[in-house]
Amino acid sequence: MIFVHDKGRMANNMLQYGHVYAWGREHGRTTMSMRFAYKYPWFEICDTKHHNFPTYLFAKYGAKMGLIPTVHFDQENGDYSHEEQMMLEKRMIVVAGWYARWYDLFEKYKSEIKELFAFKKDVLATARLKLGEGNAVRVGLHVRRGDYKTHLGGRFYYNDAQYVDVLKQFKALMPDTKVIFFVCGNDPELNRGYFKKELEDEMCKVDFPDGNPAEDMCLLSLCDWLIGAPSTFSLVAAMYREVPLYWIEDPEAPLTKERFKLFNELFRKIY
Repeated sequence: MIFVHDKGRMANNMLQYGHVYAWGREHGRTTMSMRFAYKYPWFEICDTKHHNFPTYLFAKYGAKMGLIPTVHFDQENGDYSHEEQMMLEKRMIVVAGWYARWYDLFEKYKSEIKELFAFKKDVLATARLKLGEGNAVRVGLHVRRGDYKTHLGGRFYYNDAQYVDVLKQFKALMPDTKVIFFVCGNDPELNRGYFKKELEDEMCKVDFPDGNPAEDMCLLSLCDWLIGAPSTFSLVAAMYREVPLYWIEDPEAPLTKERFKLFNELFRKIY
């Protein structure tokens, strides 16, 4: 059994476990996500074998007491041949670290990973209800602030005006099309009135879903297009249905349809 000691927030945990799951599938090893054993109850993986609180405690304290060895993947582009050999040889082992990555294997088993992280029925129903019906183009915007004020020196910390400017450019790409912008994020000080004032007209509506993390991710995954600062949250949302995603790496760059990319390209260049 390989226990995955996940790092960061929900979307980071999903990607990290996905990589280790793919490695395990390729080498005939069973894997278990320690975070999804107790922390995020909204996904099908939470109801699978081994994903429960007692198993989480067993792995956590077994590793803490030195009864279960731990291998660390903490360095980008490190040589992890020794760690992988231990993962093959040990009956039980904990894998920790953000750089446990096997991109080709992730792509190979991506359909299984998406099934594991399928949203539970109540989450999906809530997201679909908020998404509504009709023939408008639905665009999900993920506003990532909070910790992004210091992450990478604030490189991707954008204000309301910068996000609104990108959405205006998207409207200009589809001038004769009804558009609904669904704005999700983690900033309680987001100026919702400003978004509506600057964007809404007879062809455009702005909505703020206000869901829990899984409901927001599910709703984003059901949109036709996605936009956001580079973040694993929007990236994982794009994975489910191969939704085109535009990561705002430079808020001054002009927006074109060619700047939207699919998951398989973007997940190899996570910041």
